Amino acid sequence: MSGHSKWATTKRAKAVVDAKRGAVFTKLANTITIAAREKGGDMETNPSLRAIVEKAKGFNMPKDNIERAIKKGTGELAGDVVEELYYEAVLPNNGQIIIKCLTDNKNRSAASVRHAVSKAGGSLGSVMWNFEQKGVISILKEELENKKVNLEGLELELIEANIDDFKLEDGGLFVFTKFEDLQKIKSIIDAKGIEIDSAEIEYVAKEKNTLSEEDLNKVYTFLEELDDLEDVNDYYLNVEV
Repeated sequence: MSGHSKWATTKRAKAVVDAKRGAVFTKLANTITIAAREKGGDMETNPSLRAIVEKAKGFNMPKDNIERAIKKGTGELAGDVVEELYYEAVLPNNGQIIIKCLTDNKNRSAASVRHAVSKAGGSLGSVMWNFEQKGVISILKEELENKKVNLEGLELELIEANIDDFKLEDGGLFVFTKFEDLQKIKSIIDAKGIEIDSAEIEYVAKEKNTLSEEDLNKVYTFLEELDDLEDVNDYYLNVEV
């Protein structure tokens, strides 16, 4: 997925800053709660939950916070009802984006997203038809170089394990899997001692759009504004870089 590394790098840098303020823990806790509510609190049978818990651990989220979020999702603990909402939008020059929000206030979430999209020159509209859910594993370029990873050998092994795609970009490597195969493929990579930057279920565009540098800069500005919205948990684009 061309351009994925740019978004991943931008979002990771932002998340590290947020973590110092504790904001990222709230977003992670909401994601854990939703995942546990949808498919249960057992990480062995709930790959989405396992993926987000591992991400939370990567940000040093306290174990008690994780367990509390899971119990809220399974109904063992009371708390505000957090809902998962998706907003679809068309950006200038046929850029498409799916914005994932986790919120306890639908009106606040809708108003803030609508304002940000409008400010960017876009409008809410159906784009889900151009996306499909996949497991996405990213490995940073520095990790590949430090571990002297044999990329050809790794690709062949993962193809045998039935991955969907294997993309090497300037920022690193992206492996795309079927939704249900994410943990299996992650385990293969983990067993090789290769540190994974992220492993998540994402919406991946079937057809991608190339934008000019000027339009890309506008998209970057828009994404920075989305990162600052408390209800926005993630976003997925069809944009090539």
